Amino acid sequence: MMRDCDTLLVIGSSFPYTQFLPEFGQARAVQIDIDPHMVGLRYPFEVNLVGDAARTLRRLLPLLEQTEDRAWQKTIEDNVARWWQVMERRAAVEADPVNPEYVTHALSGLLPDDVILSSDSGSAANWYAQHLRLRGAMRGSLSGTLATMGPGVPYAIGAKFAHGDRPAIALVGEGAMQMNGMAELVTVAKYWRDWADPRLIIAVFNNRDLNQVTWEMRATEGAPQFLPSQSIPDVGYADFARSLGLAGMRIDKPDGVTGAWEAALAADRPCVLDCVTDPAVPPIPPGATLDQIAAAAASVLKGDSDRAAMIRQGFRAKVQEFLPGGHR
Repeated sequence: MMRDCDTLLVIGSSFPYTQFLPEFGQARAVQIDIDPHMVGLRYPFEVNLVGDAARTLRRLLPLLEQTEDRAWQKTIEDNVARWWQVMERRAAVEADPVNPEYVTHALSGLLPDDVILSSDSGSAANWYAQHLRLRGAMRGSLSGTLATMGPGVPYAIGAKFAHGDRPAIALVGEGAMQMNGMAELVTVAKYWRDWADPRLIIAVFNNRDLNQVTWEMRATEGAPQFLPSQSIPDVGYADFARSLGLAGMRIDKPDGVTGAWEAALAADRPCVLDCVTDPAVPPIPPGATLDQIAAAAASVLKGDSDRAAMIRQGFRAKVQEFLPGGHR
């Protein structure tokens, strides 16, 4: 998304952009999409341009009048810089035993330039979106607003069949891993020797909880954690991987996170990282609404089984937004 003078330009029809368009008031809304069926799908644009984004932009840009006022651009730059400061501090917050934000944040700087990433739905998608900086030829995919459970590992396997010479990394929750990811490891074990680059890394956020649903219940309904439905067994994901001839490591201390990523990226075969993470770390993004905070607080009053840790970790994460350092 780009704004120049009073023109707002959106490429594609991605929901995360279009939901904010009404905030731009009288700006002319221009959409570029290669698929004519997608133009105007989510928002009534004034100008719809059908074509390849790069070629269309090259022809469009000379027609725009450039503004000298860079205040809006500076605001965006400052906010992005501030975002990464907050994410770094949130990743450094202590947890029991490992902060899931740290698991993902530690990966970001180690990503190979040609990596293909995938994420399952759930809390893993929050950490994927908030902490990974994609650049250059890196590619990533996830279910998005469909919130399909279980695609993380199959997406990574599909990436390896399409691009066997590139490393693939999947971030998944243990709910999805138990549902179909472990069975998909059998597929990985069968085919990985056919890939030019054998690296396929699956990081399992093992917090023994269907975590995203737990937090959604807290934040939207004020409902406490419902253990009979949300609690799931601790499974030896790394052990299972090794039983199939793959590599596997269990990480239950923060000081083992970076070394585990480095070892997995240097392995001569696919690898499963069983990351034992804290379910009390909230996947609610920075800028949570007062209604969400009030609802989560209500779940504590109703006797949430994890209320002490939830309050502690929620406060530690939230306070990072208010520490000094950069524009907010």
